Amino acid sequence: MTVGERIKFYRRRRGMTREVLGGLVGKTGRWVKAVESGQIQQPKLPALLALAEALKVRDIAQLTGGQSIPTSTFRGPGHPALPAVRDAVNAVTVPLTGPPARLDYLQARLDAAWRARHAAPDHRTVLGTLLPELIRDAKHAVRSYDGTDRRRALAILAGVYNLSQFFCAYQPDSGLLWRVAERSIMAAEESEDPYAFGGAVWLLAQAHRDAGDFDAAESVNREGLDVLRPHMDGAGDDLTGMWGALHFEAGYTAARSGQRGTAWRWWEDADRIARTLPAAHYDPMTSFSRVIMGAHAVTLAVELRQGGESVKQAKRSAAAAIPSQPRKGRHLIETARAWQLGGDQAAELGTLKDAYVTAPETIRFNSYARRMVLELTDGPAALRRDAHDLADRIGILV
Repeated sequence: MTVGERIKFYRRRRGMTREVLGGLVGKTGRWVKAVESGQIQQPKLPALLALAEALKVRDIAQLTGGQSIPTSTFRGPGHPALPAVRDAVNAVTVPLTGPPARLDYLQARLDAAWRARHAAPDHRTVLGTLLPELIRDAKHAVRSYDGTDRRRALAILAGVYNLSQFFCAYQPDSGLLWRVAERSIMAAEESEDPYAFGGAVWLLAQAHRDAGDFDAAESVNREGLDVLRPHMDGAGDDLTGMWGALHFEAGYTAARSGQRGTAWRWWEDADRIARTLPAAHYDPMTSFSRVIMGAHAVTLAVELRQGGESVKQAKRSAAAAIPSQPRKGRHLIETARAWQLGGDQAAELGTLKDAYVTAPETIRFNSYARRMVLELTDGPAALRRDAHDLADRIGILV
């Protein structure tokens, strides 16, 4: 089989249209057709890597038929704390060697862990230190308490699993990410806490979307909204923020699947909800707030391949005071994608360098950023030295 025939085979196996696959890799459906038909003989390595990630192919050789090159080579290494976090998640039993932690204390530790994550440029290193013991103590509490206290412990455990997903994301262990997502939704549902349930749904929808299953992501998202709807009369700021976050996630999924009008309608609904919240409100998990809506607009425009709109939104949100280092780093990566769409490679590279300064671990584990940096190392001669330097910093071999 030719490279194009292999790509067509894996695309059809995943039930994707050419337009959807093109959108996932920053190209058009026409480009995908040209590759599949042999008009483009073999895409360059960055495009092959993007195709492999979108098609969930573990080895580029499955697309090229050539020498084995695992896609993990380009994802970045697993964090040194990954084995410890994995062991804590996978543990079937928790030794009950003493009384469980008080629930107020356990909640305070979880809240402090969220604050530490937002304050740290190297947030995975911080979480890798805190999570193993926090996971074990939350499990211990669920097994030890009864009645109302147990339901509260379950809500805390769901929150701990949600925090764990931010550590596991983009690391070379997708199975662990799915285990954490599924355990979170189970704990949250049993807790009967609508905010905990909404958070678990929010992350589960993201997991489905990142796996390319947009139908499942949309279904999970809508089911979550249906569950929360009866609780929204007189809801507090936290639950209102979760309600808004789920509205935006529905728009994000629509954008990934190329539904322009639907995506922006969901964004407008989310923006209206954000404006009902206090100016200082910032959800520690979803980042939902007034200030984040500009960053969300950049993301939608980029995913919809709206070059002019993405640059306009990037300029509009340039001064956004996002109170989280990793979230600000991610916004800068999305802004770099906007500059890429706009054809300004100097601005693209400069923004990626800013993202590295802001949150090194965010860019180091972000596949979009890694792919952009790799492409820039073969870009204009005036940018190559800085691009090679940034590639070296984030662990890309060029």
